[in-house]
Amino acid sequence: MDEGISAAALEQGLHQLGYDAFRPGQREAIEALLEHGKALLVAPTGGGKSLVYQLPAALLPGTTLVISPLVSLMQDQVRAMEERGIAATFLAATLDADEMRRRLARLHEGVYRLAYVAPERLAYPGFRALCEKLAPPLVAIDEAHCISEWGHDFRPDYLQIGALLEALKPPRVLACTATATPFVRDEILARLGLPEDTPQLVRGFARPSLALRALSVAGAREREAAVDAALREALDRPGAGRGAAIVYCPTRRSTEEEAERLAARGWRCDAYHAGLGGPQRTKVQQAFSARELEVVAATNAFGMGIDRSDVRAVIHLAPPSSIEAYYQEVGRAGRDDQPALGLMLHTAADLPLRRRLIEGGGDGPSGSGAGRSPSPVPWGLRRERSSSAPKPPSADVVEHKWGLFLELMRWAEGGSCRHDAILRYFGDEAETTGGCGRCDVCRDLDAGGDPQDEEEATLIVRKALSAIARVHDRFGLTAAVKLLRGEADPRLQRTGLDQTPTFGVLKERSEEWLTQLLRRCVTAGFVDFSTGDRPVVRLTAQGRAVMKDERAPRLKLPPDTQARPRAAGSRRAKALPAGEDALSASEQTAFDALRTWRLETARVEAVPPYVVASDRTLRDLARLRPRSLGELQQAHGIGPAKADRYGARMLAVLADLPAAE
Repeated sequence: MDEGISAAALEQGLHQLGYDAFRPGQREAIEALLEHGKALLVAPTGGGKSLVYQLPAALLPGTTLVISPLVSLMQDQVRAMEERGIAATFLAATLDADEMRRRLARLHEGVYRLAYVAPERLAYPGFRALCEKLAPPLVAIDEAHCISEWGHDFRPDYLQIGALLEALKPPRVLACTATATPFVRDEILARLGLPEDTPQLVRGFARPSLALRALSVAGAREREAAVDAALREALDRPGAGRGAAIVYCPTRRSTEEEAERLAARGWRCDAYHAGLGGPQRTKVQQAFSARELEVVAATNAFGMGIDRSDVRAVIHLAPPSSIEAYYQEVGRAGRDDQPALGLMLHTAADLPLRRRLIEGGGDGPSGSGAGRSPSPVPWGLRRERSSSAPKPPSADVVEHKWGLFLELMRWAEGGSCRHDAILRYFGDEAETTGGCGRCDVCRDLDAGGDPQDEEEATLIVRKALSAIARVHDRFGLTAAVKLLRGEADPRLQRTGLDQTPTFGVLKERSEEWLTQLLRRCVTAGFVDFSTGDRPVVRLTAQGRAVMKDERAPRLKLPPDTQARPRAAGSRRAKALPAGEDALSASEQTAFDALRTWRLETARVEAVPPYVVASDRTLRDLARLRPRSLGELQQAHGIGPAKADRYGARMLAVLADLPAAE
């Protein structure tokens, strides 16, 4: 602990700032900063990162410098600090010349405990000299991911911060961000000139109250229907007082059109984008914070520093640039830890549109949110003009940003719990749950319906993972796919893998389908990659447990568009096709009785209903009306293990029914 700040002083300062207690992780972060003189804090939007530098600033002698790109956040935090009797100011281009001179003079006099500055201000030699005179006891860098050229929101002005720290040599440095992968975190430390052993405090990425969903829509009508349904679910109806929603739109024009559409449906709604005048943006922001608006249709220019805890839904009309950007934006919902909804809509056109945007250099911090959009423009919107074309990025930058976007689209494709997939992406394995139970993927897997035959899906996943185990630490995904399909490949022949039982074990599946499956295994945490120039696949401990049938995979298979006829004479040949859903009256009675039994069994065993039996299995049983365990196994999804566990009870349910018609 810093010699000048005791634990009692921290508590007293906390109360001075208007808080009764620390949030989880805040005290630990402050203590790490004071003990080591440096720290990197990664915590989600709304997680209370600002207190980690505000509290030391209130207690340390001198003026703490906070570098932030968000003028609205500066204004709000300065106002809050002054209300608590702590002198603070901010310096940004929005101030007129006279006001800027007045604040600089007072800063020179040492009046302020906290000074917030935009990163562009660091380019002024006079300001740098003033900072050296101030000798700040602490320099805090907010939105620190902006310093990473490989992050999702790189800002060149941030590159000046490292030189400033080298000149000032402040006794304490804190870097804060809401979204940073392990790779980006290392880059932040390097660019700020902080040592590799700087404490990295990563916490709080899990949002168990947030129901994440991704939905593919075919056109404007489906998109509007999805938005309207989400708003009804989250807010009930206009004027119900259930909270607020943010609808993120890809262009300035689309924010205005969506705001107009929602207002016509009765919602108190307005548009927000960077092309609006300053007074209008301030008006919308203040109206939203004051709960005068229920919905804001906005570009990604809206949301930073918004202090409203009852946002019940964040809806994206199109995918943002990366998982980092998405999780930062969707994290503005449910900050009060009450149930909230995050819905991302996407279309088949998103991939080529984003690729063109990246190649054109319009995928920076302003990106599509600033109103630039590639041609053709989504949904037939009129293209907006820009006064200056962005400089085309290098090929390396294009491929990196394209990779970030593909990661988001793979996440949207689904397959495993959306929360857990995001937590793994950020390196927060400790908070994964094996299924949040709230996202659309978990709901599908836990439903009593029949999205897939779980027994068959488990077998397919285990076969796929057996291929990963064979090529473990030797080859990549492509080799694993060829192994599963039984395709000739020099690598497989050279290592003898073409002679293993895994060779051709899923030969009926297409290369594209198997690649999708293995990617889903990656996001589920079953498969990982080695580091280095030529990464190879590795089977994780979780993946090995699934492969050995020690745990259930909880993985949705990719859509099956392939006809897979069963071999003649197989034991399931008598089962009717899955698509034949029409049941006679007596069959429906049997089906309903079996579903009732399944629900009761699932409750007793504390498992999802599909673990007991799928709807497809119950339909087969209702039609076949088996009278023995042998006949029972003719139904889809009934193998020896399931027949041994549930067979007698299934037969008893059917025996108690009236005779079939």
